[in-house]
Amino acid sequence: MVVSDFRESLCSPEVFDPLRRRLNAALRGKADVIELVLQCLAGNGHLLLEDLPGLGKTTLARSLATGLGGRFSRCQCTPDLLPSDITGFSLYNQKSHEFEFREGPVFADILLADELNRATPRTQSALLEAMAERQVTVDGRRYSLSPQFMVIATQNPVDQHGTYPLPEAQLDRFSMKLSIGYPSSVDESQMLLAATAESSLHENEGAVLSAGQLATVQKTVARITAGDAVRDYLVRLAGRTRGHASVSSGLSPRGLLIWQRMSQSRAWLSGRDYVTPDDVQDTAFPVLSVRLGLETSRARVVVEELIESTSLPEYR
Repeated sequence: MVVSDFRESLCSPEVFDPLRRRLNAALRGKADVIELVLQCLAGNGHLLLEDLPGLGKTTLARSLATGLGGRFSRCQCTPDLLPSDITGFSLYNQKSHEFEFREGPVFADILLADELNRATPRTQSALLEAMAERQVTVDGRRYSLSPQFMVIATQNPVDQHGTYPLPEAQLDRFSMKLSIGYPSSVDESQMLLAATAESSLHENEGAVLSAGQLATVQKTVARITAGDAVRDYLVRLAGRTRGHASVSSGLSPRGLLIWQRMSQSRAWLSGRDYVTPDDVQDTAFPVLSVRLGLETSRARVVVEELIESTSLPEYR
């Protein structure tokens, strides 16, 4: 199928253009980061933003959330936050003499979990079921979440005061981990100028992509073809993570499925209905860095080693 036929038969990647402009306006000079955010969104994944305070993690997450149709909720994570503060709780009604369930912030399309690693491990674990199965269980009863439910979590590096490292089981639920980094001097100057402009007060208000459009995008991405050769390439790369001397726990089957979905997402954003080895390689670092248990710099070296030591697919 040629690109033009693909764009006409399935949801076109141009549907993301207004959201892309919104995010680029909110976070200047970080177009590469924003493209990865859009890949995660299109692939129906969860996103972890890790960086030092003040570099735009919450700004990016909030801009993404407000740019999408549907329900948005924000949870500021602190050491005294309880699991029920996220999932909800049952409250006894004196008039009806029955327990009523009060929904927590997890009942949204987009949940911004700000500074997730400042919550205790018990509270962090409250998100595991929601992220993996898009449901929560409270008092033995299951409650379904939105099919497009997405967690955008921010965290400060673990060497900052008052943080709790996220457990491996939690990290494996995230599709990608991204770091924003400092902007250039030119971008910082433009940021200061924009902050004084009257228009900047309203430029990030209102949705530019509806929940229905997002659902269509995610269904389209799921239909992107990953051929036999590409799947074999993914499996061989995953196997090498499990035997690497620097990696204590290699890529899980869940992580492998997520990697394929993120590759499909990149292919869709590129206007293709099939995955290429380039899609696999370009999504390798953000997908693997969240689950290999390594510092960012070391994870980048390991990922590069894995790609260089694994032969490309042979097409017949």
